[in-house]
Amino acid sequence: MKVYLISGEASGDLHASNLLKSLQSLSQEPIEARAWGGAELERAGAHVVKHYKDLAFMGFIEVALNIRTILRNIKFCKADIEQFEPDALILVDYPGFNLRIAEWAKAKGIKVFYYISPQIWAWKSSRVHKIARSTDRVFSILPFERAFYQKFGYDISFVGHPLLDVIQDYVPAPLDITTDKKIIALLPGSRKQEISKILPKMLQVLSDYTEFHFVIAAAPGQQLSYYNQFIPAELQSNKQLSIVQGQTYPLLQQAHIALVASGTATLETALFDVPQVVCYETSRISYAIAKRLVKIKYISLVNLIADAPMVDELIQENFNTPSLKASLEAILAPSGRANMLKDYQKLRQLLGHSGASNKTAQEILQMLK
Repeated sequence: MKVYLISGEASGDLHASNLLKSLQSLSQEPIEARAWGGAELERAGAHVVKHYKDLAFMGFIEVALNIRTILRNIKFCKADIEQFEPDALILVDYPGFNLRIAEWAKAKGIKVFYYISPQIWAWKSSRVHKIARSTDRVFSILPFERAFYQKFGYDISFVGHPLLDVIQDYVPAPLDITTDKKIIALLPGSRKQEISKILPKMLQVLSDYTEFHFVIAAAPGQQLSYYNQFIPAELQSNKQLSIVQGQTYPLLQQAHIALVASGTATLETALFDVPQVVCYETSRISYAIAKRLVKIKYISLVNLIADAPMVDELIQENFNTPSLKASLEAILAPSGRANMLKDYQKLRQLLGHSGASNKTAQEILQMLK
């Protein structure tokens, strides 16, 4: 059996790899996989033809500036799928790209499965009809999405959040730094555009918290030299600051609190019971456009799932040193820390049961029969 998987970022690479492993273990015949992703999909046995670090364009302006590259990638992807002739195309989030491929593939008679539904409830909800036309089945990992789709007369599968399995199966590993101080983890995102805007502002609070050791979690798909350019000269040899790569979970396992770029990492941080402040900034034009189009109360997965302000969200102009310090003080206080950890327990209950990858794999294999 042949499957073609497309993921466009680090978290998608992780979830796609676990789904591939489930397909391999449950299938009665060997699985040959070709993919767009990263190291996790490679380790799972897929032949990765494009790395997600070459695909991650964020924001309206950024996408417009890179439109030629994106169109070339779409053309290449279609040709590669046709040559591979898969039994199933499995799309993982990454809607701007994947929805185009889904529509084309469905017209070609290829079975199309969407794992991790695009967040169309945030904006462009009309795309639900395009998804219905272009897919054989959608698998949701957020509890409120099934009701959203049903409003439009389209049923999907809620399989639970795959991070529950990932973190449950995580084997504790040592962190490659030595310090006697409590750790503040800095997770500035996985894309270059995020890191360049978010990391410098995170680092501005170091001098106010000398009693802590700060550790930057570098994304697997980025060079350490990219991070170093945003670290001021006076901090380059500072023993209060370290950087680790490919060690996000060991870091969260030991962190006292964390500053986290909005994205999957906010949920990972919560599931490791680390109190956090969510940070986000993009270009002014992209933010102005998004503010007009996006219809959601929160940007972090933690608050979206809970439909409540469990964690502070510092966005755009509110993401500044005074606000960051105020939010840090709140979760450093014993009462603030205790309240957030209590909220995290409620969050777990909302996420449903474990086994997302296996449930999705079982449905896909059944439909392919």
